Amino acid sequence: MTFKMKLNTPIALAATMAGLAAISACGSETATKTDSAPDTTASTTSGSGTGGDGSASAQAHATKTPGEVLDYVLAGDHRSDEERARDQFRHPKETLLFFGVKPNQRVAEMFPGGGWYTKVLAPYLAKGDGQYIAVQFNPGDNERRVEGLNRYKENFSDKTLYGDVAVELIDREGSTMPADSYDTVLTFRNVHNWMGGEIADDFFQEFYRVLKPGGVLGVVEHRGDPAVEQDPRARTGYVREDFTIEMALAAGFELEASSEINANPNDTRDHPFGVWTLPPVKRSSATRGEVDEGFDRAKYDAIGESDRMTLKFRKPVEDKGALLE
Repeated sequence: MTFKMKLNTPIALAATMAGLAAISACGSETATKTDSAPDTTASTTSGSGTGGDGSASAQAHATKTPGEVLDYVLAGDHRSDEERARDQFRHPKETLLFFGVKPNQRVAEMFPGGGWYTKVLAPYLAKGDGQYIAVQFNPGDNERRVEGLNRYKENFSDKTLYGDVAVELIDREGSTMPADSYDTVLTFRNVHNWMGGEIADDFFQEFYRVLKPGGVLGVVEHRGDPAVEQDPRARTGYVREDFTIEMALAAGFELEASSEINANPNDTRDHPFGVWTLPPVKRSSATRGEVDEGFDRAKYDAIGESDRMTLKFRKPVEDKGALLE
C-alpha cells in the first residue's frame, strides 16, 4: 500500500508507516559534483521564523556568518561528549552549509529520532529568528509512542536555547505539514526505512508539496555499492545514489549538487548484519537485541560509521532568478 500526497487534503498512509514510529534515523555520476559549501559571507539579519531567544540574540549574531553561528552552537555545553564524538562522521557544519541552511529559515527535519541534529539545528535557527520543525509520527493513542513524543518535546522545551521547536505529525490518516511552507526539508538516514515500507516515492512527493518554490531538499543516506543491484526494500540499510536521485527527480525536484562530505571509503558495504553492523548500532547478531560475545567487533568499529551520500535537490520555480536568498 502507498499513500498519495494531495494539496490541502489528508494523506492515506500505508499501514507500514506504523513501524516508522520506533525508527531513529539511525551510483551514477550526478549532474553536478561539488564539495564546496555555498557562500557563507552573508549576514543573518532578517528572520522568517520565531526564534525563542528573541530578537536580542538574533541581533547579537546578525553580523556572524552561518559558519560562525554553527561553530558557536556546536561548541555549546548542551551537546554531550558522546554527541560531539560523532561529528567526525556526520560533519554537521559542513553538511548544513552545503545544503545552504541559514539561521533565518524555516527548516523541517523528518523523524529526528532522539534529536542529535535537533541539538544543532534548533539553536542555530533560533539565533537568526528562524524555526526548527520536527516531523514526527503521530502516536495516536499508543501509550509508548505518546510518552516518546512527550519526552522529545520536553527535551527541547527550553526556548532560550532551542527557540520555538514546532512538531508536525504524519500518520496513516494524514499529515499536518502545510503546503509551500518550508525553506528546507532535511532527512538523515531515513530513505532505506521508507523503502522498507514501500513508501519512499510518496515521501519525496510530500517533500515537493511542502517546500516553498525554490526550496531545498537535503538528503543524507547510507550509500550502496553502484555495482550491486538495488534491493527495493533496502534490507541492508544501503541505498544506491542513482536510485535515490531517480526518486527525487520523479517527484519533480532538480538535482543541484552532490557532495562527498559524508563519504567513508573504508566502508565496504558488505557487512553480515547490514549497515547496523557498524557504529553506532554495532549489531553482532542476526536477531536485534541479542549480543554474540564471540563476534569480532574490532574490524567493524575500525571502519567507523557508514559511507553516505549527501544530495542537494531544489524545488523549481518559474523564475530562476527568484530562488530563495
